[in-house]
Amino acid sequence: MVFRLKLCRMAVVVLMLLHATFLLAQELHPLEGRWDLEMEFMGKTAPSWLEVRHSGHETLVGRFVFAFGSARGISEVKTNGDKFNFSIPRQWEPEGNDMVFHGELIEGKLKGTMIYTDGSVVHWKGTKAPKLPYVENPDWGKTIKVFNGKNLDGWHTDGEEQWIVKDGILVNPKAGGNLISNQKFMDFKLHTEFRYPEGSNSGIFLRGRYEVQIADNKGLDPMDIYFGGIYGFLEPNENAAKAAGEWQTYDITLIGQRVTIVANGKTIISDQTIPGITGGALDSKEGEPGPIMIQGDHGPVEFKSFEVTPIKN
Repeated sequence: MVFRLKLCRMAVVVLMLLHATFLLAQELHPLEGRWDLEMEFMGKTAPSWLEVRHSGHETLVGRFVFAFGSARGISEVKTNGDKFNFSIPRQWEPEGNDMVFHGELIEGKLKGTMIYTDGSVVHWKGTKAPKLPYVENPDWGKTIKVFNGKNLDGWHTDGEEQWIVKDGILVNPKAGGNLISNQKFMDFKLHTEFRYPEGSNSGIFLRGRYEVQIADNKGLDPMDIYFGGIYGFLEPNENAAKAAGEWQTYDITLIGQRVTIVANGKTIISDQTIPGITGGALDSKEGEPGPIMIQGDHGPVEFKSFEVTPIKN
């Protein structure tokens, strides 16, 4: 009996030690979390994003989003006090070396450099990404016809002005500038009808930061970079794409960081959290309202309607 009691006591001590070890291992490093970055790249401020989190006892891993492309994994973020570094292979960047990052955490903010694939040095800075509030059962405001079916009033482009309105249809006939709404929104519902030719690729950026992919992917397994996905982040539960040339619909609800996407009448993403900005975003200011942006620098696409219903303030 005494021997059993000792064994029980030993077991309790071991469990307590294991629990304490686990808690110590899970103690957050100040670098952990999601960060909105701004990089001085090719004479412009390029929005980017970084996530750092625990993996196991003491390894830090992460994800990174650059000015273009999808989110890419970081196998290890190495730290030395408030300084850190990591490297990632190129994705859509020109041929060359891996991109190497050196950063430092100073008074709750990040700053550092990136050695690009061609060896040039890019300076960047970052702030903690905000946690946006979620509103259940919101009071919806009046629906706004962002596209009036007549002309491009209420829109502007960030490059070549190739967008036209033909027979009541908003048309991107070729690759050129992205089309951006003058009006900005925070939390809203979006309804749009669109179609594209065979092999085309486009997208809709919510708040100008989170791309919902539009692409000719009928019949393929769902992926976050295919039809209906939040590019590089959220994978649809099914591929609801119709054939190229057919009219299709998106009904998208974005509240805080949570999104629901109904494609062609099917809910393919339900109330999921968007971790951060996607490649091609206008900026990384996630706490602010942003415009609707239609990707125009890829393939042709047409829109029959474009309506936004914001939440009442």
